[in-house]
Amino acid sequence: MTDEFSRFHPAVNGTYFIFIIGFSMFLMHPLCLAVSLLTGLAYSVILNGKKAVASNMRFMLPMMIITAIINPAFNHEGATILMYLSNGNPVTLESITYGVAAATMLMSVVTWFSCYNVVMTSDKFIYIFGRIIPSLSLIFSMVLRFVPRFKVQIKEIAHSQRCRGRDVSYGRIKERLQNSMMIMSVMVTWSLENSIETADSMKSRGYGLKGRTAFSIFKFDTRDLIVLINILIFSGITMICAANGILRFSYFPLMKGTKADVSSLAGFGSYFLLCAAPIVINIWEGWRWKHTQLKI
Repeated sequence: MTDEFSRFHPAVNGTYFIFIIGFSMFLMHPLCLAVSLLTGLAYSVILNGKKAVASNMRFMLPMMIITAIINPAFNHEGATILMYLSNGNPVTLESITYGVAAATMLMSVVTWFSCYNVVMTSDKFIYIFGRIIPSLSLIFSMVLRFVPRFKVQIKEIAHSQRCRGRDVSYGRIKERLQNSMMIMSVMVTWSLENSIETADSMKSRGYGLKGRTAFSIFKFDTRDLIVLINILIFSGITMICAANGILRFSYFPLMKGTKADVSSLAGFGSYFLLCAAPIVINIWEGWRWKHTQLKI
């Protein structure tokens, strides 16, 4: 399935991810965490497919479980005591719940960052910040794409070393360590050479000079304006509700949230619409395309 939201202007995509990642990090209400994680996973399926999301879940789920277990072992706040550890410290229901909430928050942020890496490509990021902070925008763009390129390159190097009989999965422990160090040495050399080549290439193309145009030309049209206004409205309502404590949820000493009223409904509804905006746009554009085909 193609993603229609990624075709919007970089300013729209960048503004959206700034708000959505920021809210995912600071809104610790269980309902906000659940909405952020579920919509993030749904959008990740649209971008990367079910197999890619399932592969990422293999790493995120253990991280989530470890985070949820570690918190009650060190955080003993809370009034509802469930049991006592061997050292006499209590394990409370509130600390367990907070650990699950923190793990959910971490997982949702990682999920939204994975969506960001797909939507906000290097040319989009440089298009926005290239003229304002050219050096920093280039470095940040290189950092974001370093991890996927690093993974691809290390697989190629490991495969070539395996053909030479220097695989990390065979031999004694000493031989495996030597082969691993050899692969890492090659990777570090490749990374340094690649960064120098990138810097020379960008310099030769006049990057950062006054009056230089961007490689990709993006036009801000009426559709971008409408979506950007809606993002700002939903984000503004969410920020106002969060500042007034409507989206607040306390875990210690007792778990307590705000009462359900019109203001809380507006806050949670705005946050849900903000999180689900890319999914709604894809559904709407898919319906429009089918409707157009039926007319033909």
